[in-house]
Order: sequence, then C-alpha cells, then structure tokens
Amino acid sequence: MSRLLSLFAILAVGLPTHAAQEDKKSPPSPAVKKAVAAVEKHLAELGSREANIIWKDEPAVLATFPDHTFVIARYRIYPVARILPRGLSPSNIFAVPKDGKVEHLANIKSLEKFFGANAKNLADKSKMQDALAGWLTLTQEFHQDGFFKFEVLNKEFSVDTKGDNFEVRGRALVTGGGNGEIAATAQFAKGQLTNVVERTKIIPGPRPRCQATKLLDADPIVRKMAEDDLVFMGMPARAYILEQRGKAGPELRDAIDRLWERIVKNGW
Repeated sequence: MSRLLSLFAILAVGLPTHAAQEDKKSPPSPAVKKAVAAVEKHLAELGSREANIIWKDEPAVLATFPDHTFVIARYRIYPVARILPRGLSPSNIFAVPKDGKVEHLANIKSLEKFFGANAKNLADKSKMQDALAGWLTLTQEFHQDGFFKFEVLNKEFSVDTKGDNFEVRGRALVTGGGNGEIAATAQFAKGQLTNVVERTKIIPGPRPRCQATKLLDADPIVRKMAEDDLVFMGMPARAYILEQRGKAGPELRDAIDRLWERIVKNGW
C-alpha cells in the first residue's frame, strides 16, 4: 500500500496547473510574477480558468526583449478538447511590458509585427541571431499541443550579408512528442527585423486517447501498444494518466502505477 501511495504522490506532484512553470527550476522573478498575474486576470475576464501557464525565460528572448515578459497559456486538447474562450488557441502567447498591459500575439503575422515594433538595435550579427532564436522559441507555441518539445539549434545558424541588409537562417528541432522541425529565414535592415519566412514540417507522435484504459486488455498486443504509447509520451501525459487513475478500479490503478514508475525512471 505504501508503494502505491508513493507512486500516486509522484504522479500528482508537478501536474500542469494554473500558473505552474514547466521544466523550470528557478523561482519566478517579481517581473514574471507581475506578468503572470496580468495574464491570469486577462484570462479570467475571458471566462477561462483552466489554462496551464508558463513563461519564456530563454536567454535569446530576454536579450531581444528586455522590457517584456512572454507568458504562455496552454489548454489541454487530449483526450478531449476543452471549449476555448473566443479568440484563444490551444497554446497562446501573451507579451507583457513593464506597465502590465497584456498583448495577445495570436499568429505569425502578429508576432512579426511585434518584432518589427519592439526588437530594436539589431545591428550586429550576434543580436540578429538572438532575435531569430527568440523567434523560433516563440513561434513553436503556434504548433504546441502540450506534448511537443523543441530545441533551437543556435550553433547551426548562418548569416548572409546582402549589401546593407542581412539574412539569418536557423531552425528549431522537435526533440519530443513527435519529429520534424521549424526552419526560418529572417531578414534584417537598419537594425530591425523586416521579414520572416518559415518552413514547417512537424509530425506528432502518440497522444492520449484511451491508452490507459487498455492496460488490462485481453489482447496482449493491445496492452503492449497502449503501454508503449504512454511511455513514449512520458511526463506530458501525467494529467491524463492521473485523471484515468481516478476513474479506475484497483487492478487498473495498479497497472497505471507500474506504468508511471517506468515513466519516472525514464525521466522524460
């Protein structure tokens, strides 16, 4: 019994909750707390209380936009999609300046407009590369369903000079939840980003549907497929797994606990 309770505690800890930062070890700064509170208030006014809130603190984002905090609001869409507030997507980018005014960057066009208005003094190659890395860090949210993990391949960036203008190329690789990449070419003139062209090819991996309920299926192939899918999804499936555990009988709960122990040992 103590082992089961221990596993259940591990399963419950760190579940995606409102204002919980994923994969972050450092506590939020006062500026981040203020920005998160502003976004929470904005979402509450839209009638939303089920978002998982994270923030972007990658160095390239902070270097390019020192006066803004980027807060992300994600909504679960697996195994059953929630009804989203009007104007929101499964993953949403909010830019919050120091005055706390929330700006929703709803798509690539609005992100490009924001960069043009707020990313200043991008006159040397390192700053342009930071700007592209920041772009790839943010634009991935337009493809995020809560299971993808991305890595921006900064070391592979290339810079071409065209007279007084510059062109920077780079990509963000899908490292979890599927495979593929987001490749982007950014053009700069007079220290500002003027245009970005993206080429995206992303293939999602398994997503929560009914796998947890099939862990005791009479067919061993079905059982194996369900278990493999959940192990592949790893930690991002914890909310779904906990939800199914709460509905399960004793035998299925034991199976879910054994599965979760494997996921925890994998560490992803």
